[in-house]
Amino acid sequence: MSSQTKVQTQLQVELFIENSYDLNLTNQVSEEKWYMWFSQWLTLLAAELPRALSYEIGLQLTNNAQIQELNAQYRQKDQPTDVLAFAALENNFPYTEEMLASQPLYLGDIVISIDTAISQAEEREHSLTTELAWLSAHGLLHLLGWDHPDEKSLIEMLNKQSMLLKSVGIVSNI
Repeated sequence: MSSQTKVQTQLQVELFIENSYDLNLTNQVSEEKWYMWFSQWLTLLAAELPRALSYEIGLQLTNNAQIQELNAQYRQKDQPTDVLAFAALENNFPYTEEMLASQPLYLGDIVISIDTAISQAEEREHSLTTELAWLSAHGLLHLLGWDHPDEKSLIEMLNKQSMLLKSVGIVSNI
């Protein structure tokens, strides 16, 4: 190995998955796959992250009724949506170097409606796994401060999302 070869270490992620949806999704996406996706994505996005020993993300898989309640409560939109992200980094909580060296940095929570994911996968003619990866990557970017209030920022975000998906072997036609 040459002295100029750069080895990228996978960032550690603590992922707390809550599946409140009635369907067993392990045949679609195993817990190990969720961990692999988020670890790979955080590694690729390391330059955009505050430096920490590890990172923590909550992932809730739910139905349209539950996500509609959250959407109404937090976004004043009384309708289901595909993914919501609740970013912890938006809060100006002062993380000290000592804290970041001893405990995971909590990035926030991603909530995905499996009902909507199933519908969108059918509409877009790809697998539920692809749709769940797409929504997860989209939610992660929102946790890190990305947003799409206009066409230009949407295109930038979708390009970044596409790069994340390709890094885990998923090619999306979205």
